Amino acid sequence: MTSFLALPQIDRLIDLALEEDLGAGDVTTQALISPDLQGEAHIRAKEKLVVAGLPVAARVFAKLAPEVQFAPQVQEGQEVEPGTVLAILTGPVATILTGERVAVNFLQHLSGIATFTQKMVAPVAYLPVALVDTRKTTPGWRVLEKYAVRLGGGRNHRGGLFDGVLIKNNHLTAVGSITEAVRRARKSAPHTLKIEVEVTSLAELEEALGIGADIILLDNMSDADLAKAADLTLGRALLEASGSMTLERLPQVAATRVNFISVGALTHSAPAADIHLRLLKTWS
Repeated sequence: MTSFLALPQIDRLIDLALEEDLGAGDVTTQALISPDLQGEAHIRAKEKLVVAGLPVAARVFAKLAPEVQFAPQVQEGQEVEPGTVLAILTGPVATILTGERVAVNFLQHLSGIATFTQKMVAPVAYLPVALVDTRKTTPGWRVLEKYAVRLGGGRNHRGGLFDGVLIKNNHLTAVGSITEAVRRARKSAPHTLKIEVEVTSLAELEEALGIGADIILLDNMSDADLAKAADLTLGRALLEASGSMTLERLPQVAATRVNFISVGALTHSAPAADIHLRLLKTWS
């Protein structure tokens, strides 16, 4: 089973989703479906997509009733064509119908992110640059959304405020200068953490290089300035380009020789994938 499912926040998220949807109970299914009725259902892709979230969907049904058998038919991260069966479920029909919406919601959202990420990665896949996500994630969903980014071929930026120093414009306003901010970070942060600084001009870039920042985030710079930044840096720090990244612009940004391109849209704007569950047969 996928290792991230052992994280307590995943169980909390699934529990919250089930609580939200079920409330005091599935009144429609309870009124119509005998608890003894058994059946088979298929979860199917209705469009071309990159699969993400099958272990989460399986967990949804396992929480409702361990008798439900969830059999994946494809691999996580696999690109599939419209009509592909992603999973086959057998067991109590009432449980399958009760868990349907929550399970498919997880699959649609995560597969949507994986599919959108693959689309964004494609124009730069063979260039020496990595497409990375950001912390612009749905509250509570970050571990899952970043997992989906990886399945789509992207890479993860820091997971939270705890695993990397990123000095942004508001920090700089509070502290007064890049030099002082980096100095304080070097003094207080664990030595194992790299220090990244956000800059908006070539002058700020030079200050960040002078104080020895490990990574420099070039925020909302033109392609011409990104290229100049690479010329000025000469490998002294890693460079991350950010801001106003579109599918069409990515090859031009990659050509400026930055090391990373961060795209918040990978998690905050990916459209949901079209996936459905259909009950095919029943028996008593």
